[in-house]
Amino acid sequence: MTRQPEESAYDRWGGEPFFTALIERFYAGVAVDPLLRPMYPDDLTESKAHLALFLMQYWGGPRHYSDQRGHPRLRMRHAPFVIGPAQADAWLRHMTDAVRAAGMAADDEQELLDYLTMAAGNLINAPG
Repeated sequence: MTRQPEESAYDRWGGEPFFTALIERFYAGVAVDPLLRPMYPDDLTESKAHLALFLMQYWGGPRHYSDQRGHPRLRMRHAPFVIGPAQADAWLRHMTDAVRAAGMAADDEQELLDYLTMAAGNLINAPG
């Protein structure tokens, strides 16, 4: 008997449309956040695309992020920005709101939020 590979979170959650909508909701919060907005370029188009591609790849989708940008190197890519606990908390708050609005199954929502919480904490590079 041939064992079927486990379905990726990318597929389970709805693929590209899920991640694109998630990132649109997230950036709607970032766009009006006085703490975070200055950290981003005026045009958020590339920022949205990069984050969506990264999350899609991380959760089992196509490797377009690595094909376009190489290894993620998240700490290196974020090093030019002052990210203290307040910035990380604001980022996580907007991301949490975006995830909760997706209407995911509770276990899937928790899996995604656990990852995002870890990621936000790992990018802190400045004291509070």
